[in-house]
Amino acid sequence: MKKIKVSMLALAAVAFVAFSFKSFDGGTIAGKVTPAEGATEAWAITGTDTLTAAVTDGAFTFANAKAGAYTVIIGAKAPFKPATVTDVKVEEGKPTDLGEIKLEH
Repeated sequence: MKKIKVSMLALAAVAFVAFSFKSFDGGTIAGKVTPAEGATEAWAITGTDTLTAAVTDGAFTFANAKAGAYTVIIGAKAPFKPATVTDVKVEEGKPTDLGEIKLEH
């Protein structure tokens, strides 16, 4: 009986150590901007944290975004106007796809 208790305690200790060293990379935010040539850069803002991403061929990705709610802003060249997406929810380890974001004149 004592052997079983010691074995269970050792197993619990190993599991605790294994999970304590697991790194969480955060989530991702991705999207596509149309027209692609109208976008300049993208920002994701939450609290005092600001992430930036290049818009390449109309696509952007923010990697390692902490869990929380973000406001995503897409910068635009004239004659287009910047686009804003509010309340973008990010969960730890999960992708968030914003789909297509259309820039307006």
